[in-house]
Amino acid sequence: MFSIKYVILFITLFIATAIQAAPLISYDVSIKDGVFTPSSIEVPAKQRFKIVVKNEGSGPAEFENLSLRVEKVLAAGISSFVVIHPLKPGKYHFIDEFHMDMAGFDIIVKE
Repeated sequence: MFSIKYVILFITLFIATAIQAAPLISYDVSIKDGVFTPSSIEVPAKQRFKIVVKNEGSGPAEFENLSLRVEKVLAAGISSFVVIHPLKPGKYHFIDEFHMDMAGFDIIVKE
């Protein structure tokens, strides 16, 4: 019939496919003339997640954190998304480089 080797291979592939098919947790963030709404989000540690960013302002906006190597420039009225790799607990600050005088946005990662 089937050897144990093929059964193990099938189970491994099935589990890998199920893990990849699991939907990412998604968070919505808007930027309007340098103001982020919400100003922060809390996410679980060690899990990938997606942030959908919408520029609701009248000019360009940038969603940026250099240490995480995340940078997304958006024209007025445009939406896009970034996928963030699993993070360690802590606080990660993002800015809109077109509005450096504004408070920015924080991802707070909790265990």
